[in-house]
Amino acid sequence: MICMEVSMEELVNQLRILKKEKDAVILAHYYVSDEVQAVADYIGDSYYLSKVATTVKEKNICFCGVQFMGESAKLLNPEKTVVIPDKNADCPMAHMVDIDKIKKVREEYEDVAVVCYINSTAELKQYADVCVTSANAMKIVSSLPNKNIFFIPDEHLGRYIASKLPEKNFIFNDGFCHVHTSITAENVKKAKAARPDAKVLVHPECKLEVLELADYIGSTSGIIDYATNSEAKEFLICTEMGVFYELNKKNPNKRFYSVGHRQFCPNMKLITLDKVVRCLTEMSPVIELDSEKADKAKIPLDRMLELS
Repeated sequence: MICMEVSMEELVNQLRILKKEKDAVILAHYYVSDEVQAVADYIGDSYYLSKVATTVKEKNICFCGVQFMGESAKLLNPEKTVVIPDKNADCPMAHMVDIDKIKKVREEYEDVAVVCYINSTAELKQYADVCVTSANAMKIVSSLPNKNIFFIPDEHLGRYIASKLPEKNFIFNDGFCHVHTSITAENVKKAKAARPDAKVLVHPECKLEVLELADYIGSTSGIIDYATNSEAKEFLICTEMGVFYELNKKNPNKRFYSVGHRQFCPNMKLITLDKVVRCLTEMSPVIELDSEKADKAKIPLDRMLELS
């Protein structure tokens, strides 16, 4: 455990030494705690981090995020060692589709493309044709020749993409993110009434009733870019509150507000500084994947990067 008296500067120096000794790089998702983002070499959303993971020169990756993110980094870099600070940091939605259901849909729809949100386990990715993120889903799905699209595992992102692509026939799964679905239209309306000049920025994992109230709908990185480039001074943020770190860092003269008290992912917050230090010290827990399954799961990820 880290001594509470250790300063941030001392901790950063400790991590710098460890990274050099281990030839390691720290990647962190926007939803982990501020202190972890502060020591990361790269901070971003799932799409950005998946790209970065393929370009870093270090042989070891410490991925500060949930399990599927570490798995994706490993799939894209099988020759590298990928460690995650807490093996219990998992995303419930990543498991929310039954493999038998995928097989059944394939039997029913001859030309179907199984489009798998990157927020999914390596096990599920084996059965997909292509992966997507909230940042590139629209572009990738619109480019597919298939009319029938089975979007897994998140229903709400799938419905948002479907609303923009009426020429496609979407089959939906019933997966969801508990953080984004906890944000209600009533939350947003009350927050807007309190701050009428604030722009409403919404992640597409939210329900349709919330999306309809948005001034902007987009990925986490899209929300940050919109707020940074906007002339507005106040924003209501409808996604996980970890994004406030980057929003405030880039926009010190603007104000950001949540719309509900549950915009908090307990799994992301399992990643703490002391666990990052221990992870790099011990180079554990390691992301380990069956090689045959990994080869299959890598195909839709590679296709995502090709089509992005």
